[in-house]
Amino acid sequence: QVQLVESGGGLVQAGGSLRLSCAASGRTVSNYHMGWFRQAPGKERQFVAVLSRSGGTTNYADSVKGRFTISRDNAKNTVYLQMNSLKPEDTAVYYCAADRTIGLLRTESTFYDYWGQGTQVTVSS
Repeated sequence: QVQLVESGGGLVQAGGSLRLSCAASGRTVSNYHMGWFRQAPGKERQFVAVLSRSGGTTNYADSVKGRFTISRDNAKNTVYLQMNSLKPEDTAVYYCAADRTIGLLRTESTFYDYWGQGTQVTVSS
C-alpha cells in the first residue's frame, strides 16, 4: 500500500498562491488516480482535483477551475496542487488521496483507499 504525506500549507492573503505537495512512499503514485480534497470546519469533505494514473487526464471542481493545477513528478513520487488566486473560501484542511481502482476518475471521497493526514490552508481577506 502507499503512504501519503502532505506539506506546503500555511497562511496566505487573498489573491496569493501556495503549492501543496503530497509525497508518497511504499508504492509509486503512477499506480493510482491521485486526488486532492478539502474540508472546512463544520463542512463535509469536498473534491478539489484528480489526476489519472497515466498522468494524462485531470478533473477539477468548478470552484477551483482555472485557479488550481494538479500535477505529478514521477522521479520524486510526489503529487502537487498549485493554488493561485486564492480566496478566503478556499480555507480548509487539504488532503491527498489515492484511488487504486482502474477506470473512471472519481470525485467522491468514498472511492479513495489511502489518505494523508492533511495540511491546513488559511486564506485571509
